[in-house]
Amino acid sequence: MQARVASMEDVKEARQAAAAAGQGRVLPTGMLKVFLGFLLLGVGLSAAAMYMARHAVAAAAPALFRPCLGSSAAEEEPQGLERWTRPPARVEHAMTDEELLWRASFAPRVRGYPFRRVPKVAFMFLTRGPLPLAPLWERFFRGHEGRYSIYVHALPSYHANFTSESVFYRRQIPSKVAEWGQMTMCDAERRLLANALLDLSNEWFVLVSESCIPIFDFNTTYEYFQNSNRSFLMAFDDPGPYGRGRYNWNMTPEVELDQWRKGSQWFEVDRELAIAIVKDTVYYPKFKEFCRPHCYVDEHYFPTMLTIEAPHSLANRSVTWVDWSRGGAHPATFGRGDITEAFLRRVREGRTCLYNNRNSTMCFLFARKFSPSALEPLLELAPTVLGFG
Repeated sequence: MQARVASMEDVKEARQAAAAAGQGRVLPTGMLKVFLGFLLLGVGLSAAAMYMARHAVAAAAPALFRPCLGSSAAEEEPQGLERWTRPPARVEHAMTDEELLWRASFAPRVRGYPFRRVPKVAFMFLTRGPLPLAPLWERFFRGHEGRYSIYVHALPSYHANFTSESVFYRRQIPSKVAEWGQMTMCDAERRLLANALLDLSNEWFVLVSESCIPIFDFNTTYEYFQNSNRSFLMAFDDPGPYGRGRYNWNMTPEVELDQWRKGSQWFEVDRELAIAIVKDTVYYPKFKEFCRPHCYVDEHYFPTMLTIEAPHSLANRSVTWVDWSRGGAHPATFGRGDITEAFLRRVREGRTCLYNNRNSTMCFLFARKFSPSALEPLLELAPTVLGFG
């Protein structure tokens, strides 16, 4: 068979086909180059953006950082030293006695205070319930805000009804039943001291009852404490049956017989002695176990412990006047008919004592026991005899 000779048309078609095939291979390559160009440009821009963002975040980090606390909590939390020096706004709390005494025992080891501190007198009212002489105390405190604080220990079932204008308003601390002659009475006193110690401005701590009255004006009382180089807690060695006769030999070795002391329940102590009382774990167990009626622990625990631990800090007398002249287990109680100008002046000036190692006729700042019926004549005589009202 004769071979077919390619015509010009065949050659042309073949060339066109080859050209078409060549164009098909060139077109994808061009597009790939364009795609790669855009890809490289995108990578470059992304790298630049990441570099700029990293430096921007680093520069802004300090301004954007916030503590884990919520914004409201961070704003309410006191800053700086105020967090530790600001007294509790209210006396109510949920601490147990063990927690309270532990917290109250905190004390700075550096002498002096790096902030403005006005020393205050903490008045600690130990009562079963109402304070019938409160109007007299209200006059005593009037105008001296910032130099005193008030704490009331009453039966847990009692709820005071003082108005918001009263200095006693919401000053009742979490309390427990306290029985005369029992360790629960000393527990109540330690509870009062511990609550008062939570305020760093409290420097002097005065224990009074619902039947106590002030017999001098506030300024005189305040200066008496401020200028004294001793705390006022009675502690004496009574060799008789109501003193050493109450000693239990199981108190040794913490308390020996010649260290046994007796004294009045009503005291005034400075901050150092108040801390010593609330932190005690040495003498407390001994008195709780071995000083039971006929040993009355509230007459012996503090006088004995402080005589052992801080004898040079005590004036060995109380600044609360009482009258035992009528005999019996309790001091005399005074009502309306007893309150005269002569009686009050005798209470204020009828004795000589040592004050800062010098003789003084000003020995008492408070007096007890006064019944509710004494309130009216006391209010009448307070401006002219007691110096306030």
